[in-house]
Amino acid sequence: MRNYGGLVHTVGGFARHSGGNFAVLFGLAASVLALGAGFSVNVSQLYNARSSLQGVVDAAVTSTARDLTTGVIKETDANKSVQNFLDANSTAGILEANQIVLDKLTLDKTANTVQADVHVDVALYFPIFGLGDKQRVTASTTSLYSDKTIEVAMMLDVTGSMAGQKIKDLRTAASNAVDSFIGNQDPSKPRVRVSIVPYANSVNAGALAASSVYVETNVSQRKQAPGNASAQPASVSASYGNCATERKGADQYSDAGPASSMVNRDFWLSQFAKDSGTAACPVATLVPLTADPAALKNVIKNLVASGGTAGHVGVQWAWYMLSENWGSVMKASERPAKMDPKKVAKYAILMTDGEFNLSYFDATDASDVYNSAGKEPTRTAAKKLCAAMRAKGIEIFTIGFKLDEANAVTTLQDCANPDTGSVKHFYQAANGGELDSAFQTIARNIETLALTK
Repeated sequence: MRNYGGLVHTVGGFARHSGGNFAVLFGLAASVLALGAGFSVNVSQLYNARSSLQGVVDAAVTSTARDLTTGVIKETDANKSVQNFLDANSTAGILEANQIVLDKLTLDKTANTVQADVHVDVALYFPIFGLGDKQRVTASTTSLYSDKTIEVAMMLDVTGSMAGQKIKDLRTAASNAVDSFIGNQDPSKPRVRVSIVPYANSVNAGALAASSVYVETNVSQRKQAPGNASAQPASVSASYGNCATERKGADQYSDAGPASSMVNRDFWLSQFAKDSGTAACPVATLVPLTADPAALKNVIKNLVASGGTAGHVGVQWAWYMLSENWGSVMKASERPAKMDPKKVAKYAILMTDGEFNLSYFDATDASDVYNSAGKEPTRTAAKKLCAAMRAKGIEIFTIGFKLDEANAVTTLQDCANPDTGSVKHFYQAANGGELDSAFQTIARNIETLALTK
């Protein structure tokens, strides 16, 4: 019979002698586990701190670049702008107040970039021997800004079909657009100027009419108008108003200045207006480029709907408001800048609620103004003007308001520039809210394009 008692005694003795070793090993294991847990917590803490810090510095630099672009601040104010933003958002995420340090701000005036390098010293939840109780977290970001000047011409439909709620919606949307474009800039040194061109049966050229509109007083004058320096002067009187229809002749689809040829006030306009019971000329006058929001909004708030949709006339005058060739008949503050892609960006926003449906240049009498038979369609004239504008470097956005005609949609799509990445150029608005949103989106897109082009 085997003796198991010795074996049991031996094993029991081993257990008694090695119990202390197990305790030491367990203590070491527990310490390692605790160290690992603390390290994991610290890693998570530092990751969250870095994420919060990056978000704050990204927003600070982007905001500063936007303010530089729109002229709200000068380049010498960039450092203060970034620091103020960092201070105001210093408690983002798990960050503590007033701990973000701006190490360096770099303004590259050649590349038009703003770069900020920042850091924050994070107090660790679990200080680890040899690493100290704080860890430095850094972040850096760069954003483009632009010192381009921006010129925007807004063509606004004030035809009879805009009566009622639609004209009210347009007043609101256009006024809000003015605020978005020029509401937050230094008026003494504006980066953005805006023009508005209300149109219906014609365009009311206002103060520009005397030097740029040729009134046809008889059928024999229905041809290309002379230049405004011609021996045959412009003839604008109180009985005719300041209405302008389309140009005729060689300059019809160009932005040649009125010294080359004035814009016609077609002989048939008065009779057509009388026959149709509509206003020959919109009540609202066009407003050349300005950085004065009050001047624009005073006209917008009084928009009145009446007349047909001579959209091509609106398009041509939107172009003139952006063309340096027309500066000679404008005040110094209204003159469009010389086209230079590095220094100036020019945009047209063309808005309508219907198909372009009347023209004068190819009519044979007043009853032929609306008649499309045997005539060049008005939309064709508009698209020719749009193509010529784009060829000159003017970027076109279009907005259709409650459009239900296929030709109208096609005209606006053809007039607009091709989409650029996420930037759309043609918008459909089914109601006042969508109209306002379209104008606001275009305003943001123009800001984006000014930075990236």
